Amino acid sequence: MASVLSRNARRFIYFRFLGQCRPSVLPPPPLPSPSPAFDNRNLSLFCSVVPVDVGVHSMWTYQRFLSSASASTGTVSSETSGKAEDTKSDGGEKSGDSQQDSDAGKPVRGGPVSWLSFLLLMATGVGIILYYDREKKRHIEEINKASEAAKEGPSVGKAAIGGPFNLINHDGKNVTEKDFVGNWTLIYFGFTHCPDICPDELQKLAAAVDKIKEKSGFELVPVFISVDPERDTVEQVREYVKEFHPKLIGLTGNPDEIKKAARAYRVYYMKTAEEDSDYLVDHSIVMYLMDPRMEFVKFFGKNNDVESLADGIIKEIKQYKSKK
Repeated sequence: MASVLSRNARRFIYFRFLGQCRPSVLPPPPLPSPSPAFDNRNLSLFCSVVPVDVGVHSMWTYQRFLSSASASTGTVSSETSGKAEDTKSDGGEKSGDSQQDSDAGKPVRGGPVSWLSFLLLMATGVGIILYYDREKKRHIEEINKASEAAKEGPSVGKAAIGGPFNLINHDGKNVTEKDFVGNWTLIYFGFTHCPDICPDELQKLAAAVDKIKEKSGFELVPVFISVDPERDTVEQVREYVKEFHPKLIGLTGNPDEIKKAARAYRVYYMKTAEEDSDYLVDHSIVMYLMDPRMEFVKFFGKNNDVESLADGIIKEIKQYKSKK
């Protein structure tokens, strides 16, 4: 029985020791209440077996050991908890510092549209609108100035017709446009082998020249320029122009010079179907009135008869003289 009680007492003290040695963070589990078997009766039996002085001394020794262990354990646990708190605080400070550093490294983002960008956008828009209005006004002013200059200009409606040429007249002499300066000239392009149109137009031209002199006293120089240089030789042209008017001047030349003169007067001509040496030349049917400086004044088409042609030329000459 004494051995049982001694073993129980040692277990009790051991469990008490273990309970005191647990960390202070977690409270020690509640000790089980003493067994009903270990009551006053068992305690008296324990005291009877274990001497009082030994038991008291042993209990006092165990008590001091437990107190010192408890104190040391509390100190260790308090130091451990203090270090843990310091570590946590240091870690918190370090984490806070690192968080601040990381936040400082990141760019600060504002709203989607700041006041500065909004003002810049508004200023740009206003500038574009003002620039557009200014350019529009300037463009309108330029158009108005150009239209006024066109109304006042002396060459309004004057086509770029006429130019230099170097041909041969029906007497075999070289002539240029300068040989006709100082005279009113009426020019017609055709060819001597023309079956009907050219003879009709040349007859009309000759009659208009005579009528103009009769009505107004203005003299004109009628000129015939061939567009068929291959067949219209100097002799051919001489015999041809004699049939229409004594003052009619016939001009011919090599193909290049004919082409150059026709291009200067915007005259179209082209050979048609060819059968041996008999072919026709399709060409423009126009008479060109040139002033004494050999500058273009007006052209007259096929729809004019002798009277309208003569009256139109007289009108142009009078207008020209009235401006001088």
